[in-house]
Amino acid sequence: MDPAIQILIILLCVVGSAFFSATETAFISFNKIRMKNLAEKDNKRAKQVLRLSENYDKLISTILVGNNIVNILCSSLSTLLFIDLLSDSLSDGVASTISTVVVTIVVLTFGEITPKTIAKKSPEKFVMLAAPLVSLLVKIFTPVTLVFKGLQNFVSKIGGNGDDKGMTEEELISIIEEAEEEGGIDESESTLIKSAIEFNDLEVGDIFTPRIDITAVSKDSSKEEIEKTFSESGYSRVPVFEGNIDNVIGLLYYKDFFSWDYTDESDIEEIIKPVIYVAKSQKISDLMKELQEKQLHMAIVMDEYGSTAGLVTLEDILEEIVGDIWDEHDERVEEIKENEDGSLTVSGKANVSKLFDMFEIDAEVEATTVNGWATDVLGKIPEENDTFEDNGFSCVVAQMNGRIVENLVVTHINAETNEEDEKSSSDEE
Repeated sequence: MDPAIQILIILLCVVGSAFFSATETAFISFNKIRMKNLAEKDNKRAKQVLRLSENYDKLISTILVGNNIVNILCSSLSTLLFIDLLSDSLSDGVASTISTVVVTIVVLTFGEITPKTIAKKSPEKFVMLAAPLVSLLVKIFTPVTLVFKGLQNFVSKIGGNGDDKGMTEEELISIIEEAEEEGGIDESESTLIKSAIEFNDLEVGDIFTPRIDITAVSKDSSKEEIEKTFSESGYSRVPVFEGNIDNVIGLLYYKDFFSWDYTDESDIEEIIKPVIYVAKSQKISDLMKELQEKQLHMAIVMDEYGSTAGLVTLEDILEEIVGDIWDEHDERVEEIKENEDGSLTVSGKANVSKLFDMFEIDAEVEATTVNGWATDVLGKIPEENDTFEDNGFSCVVAQMNGRIVENLVVTHINAETNEEDEKSSSDEE
């Protein structure tokens, strides 16, 4: 064969190797969501790419077969070319070795590394550009890929099929964080999506308002007392109990109360709406569905002894997704506030898990609130200026409200140590 023709075929083989290598990388890397959006806009190339990717085994077999064919052909022709050109001065073995070294460098540089790097930067553009030719090659190599498919199935039966667990919640959250880092979504969108993903993991016990903070009225309360409760609390609905708070019999709505014909003969039970009772362990996603179906906004939380542990509202549930919701009657309260010295002033009502999450501390604490956490660690009813250390935190009881912790000053010990180390290092310098 004419050396010029051999060189031309070798160059075409290198180009073919580059095409197959880039195509493989592009089909692995392209954004399927972006491609689906293009397909929905009636982009024919995008539809073709999605059809190819649906049968990924056949696609990758075609690419690998094509890549091997051009690489083997390139190597064979190069060996023959070098033997012919160097036969007068070198032995066939030495010429063959030189050919192998040269071809390996050329194919790795121009047929593998460079095209894969280029394809990785713009995978969507490349797959759409390559789709027509790849579709043609898939049809041409179908007999060969069917043979490989049969061998693959045979090996799979011998070795056993691996379990396809799909995408885990942790993996999905990692993808969201990566998208945020790359600028695809902003911080608020990332927080919203992650809250929605983690929503099913939360239980009523994680978000409910404890018994001590419940504003309720007795069935036997006077109209003036009930009116005063609504006026002072600003709530649009309150639980109604008979005897004591452990026997909640329903909910009283503001608009029903003030439109009620309050006479000696009338009974407040006539305007009380039903209430549902839930356990602390119930998933808030299930409770939200139940509240929506029954057109209710509040549920009473019961403890293991059948007593009232607290209450939970539809607003509490929604806040776990969208963050705190404040209306014009709410007093805005910062549950966790950063101080000038780096410490935190934390409300006793704050969820202790949120405090731990701020510092990525993975610890199991039986208490739900900061007040409960302080009580458990101290082993007694806290008093002002009590101190304790737990899970990397140094804490001081700053303010009490009766027997309840109002505020706790919390310092992350590790963070404090790191700051001192940095200060010492700068002083030494």
